[in-house]
Amino acid sequence: MNLPLAPDTGSRYRGTALALVAMASVQTGAGTSSHLFDTFTPSGTAWLRLTWAAVVLWLLARPRLRGRDHREVGTALLLGAVSGLLTLLYFEAVVRIPLGTATALEFLGPLGVAVAGLRRRIDVLWPLTAAAGVLALTRPWSGEVDLAGVGFALGAAAGWAGYILLTKRVGAQFTGLGGLAVSMAAASAVTLPFADAGHIVGHMDARAFALSALAALLLPILPYAAEMVALRNLPTTVFGTLMSLEPAIGTVVGFVLLAEQPSWAQSSGIVLVTVAGMGAVRSEARQCAPGVAPKQKTPDAQGSQLVSEGGLEPPRPIKGTSTSS
Repeated sequence: MNLPLAPDTGSRYRGTALALVAMASVQTGAGTSSHLFDTFTPSGTAWLRLTWAAVVLWLLARPRLRGRDHREVGTALLLGAVSGLLTLLYFEAVVRIPLGTATALEFLGPLGVAVAGLRRRIDVLWPLTAAAGVLALTRPWSGEVDLAGVGFALGAAAGWAGYILLTKRVGAQFTGLGGLAVSMAAASAVTLPFADAGHIVGHMDARAFALSALAALLLPILPYAAEMVALRNLPTTVFGTLMSLEPAIGTVVGFVLLAEQPSWAQSSGIVLVTVAGMGAVRSEARQCAPGVAPKQKTPDAQGSQLVSEGGLEPPRPIKGTSTSS
């Protein structure tokens, strides 16, 4: 079996641009969604957007599942379940705490997966930096923290870690947007029990229809598609470093769209979490660089390699399975 070539410079530029577009779209979409929360509730808004995404992507991709290995379909369905719960938890967090704070806490998920593979003593600096950022963001000593909002954001963090791992695998197993279409259908089904579909239909008017369609385009259709293509063109360490900028982007979008003015402590916390993310993924890149003696991998390190493998090719389909959409 021939190994895929490393991404060329043009591919990396395209991947970088797509990753930045995805981050901006996620945060703008989250800010836009807040205008639907009063009408449809956060859980209803999450289901509505995911359903929009499932319909649009299925019409565009028209995935063919007959004859495909059941393990590939199962992975795409699992990605959908994780994506749906991630969206639901994130929206429940955004309605309770500032957008930048929710995004910074959510980022702890992929940061934790990257840190799990680090073995040098100096690398303990990154989780400590992230912990300091979380304390600055939540200020538990002030008594003002919304524990429910923090809890939902941390739940979304776990979902984001799983999303990155599964998106990498689904992107390798499906061509085009077929895998994403399957996953969005599953995401819609998973979030349906949390949404009051009858209430949504009864309160749907022209404005809500147009706004929900725009919101679905911004999140999840455009960013999920852009991230899946970006992960095909970038080493995951580079992708992870770029994703470290998302808390800062969320703060800017929250300020522009929602007039959320972060305090100095919150701004410092966001910076600390961002720096921790960049440091962790770059440390993993150096650890996996050519010329560095490999260490015996623990199960945690093997899982971390999928997120921050420093340029290794993405997981390939099991020999003999289909890769067509």
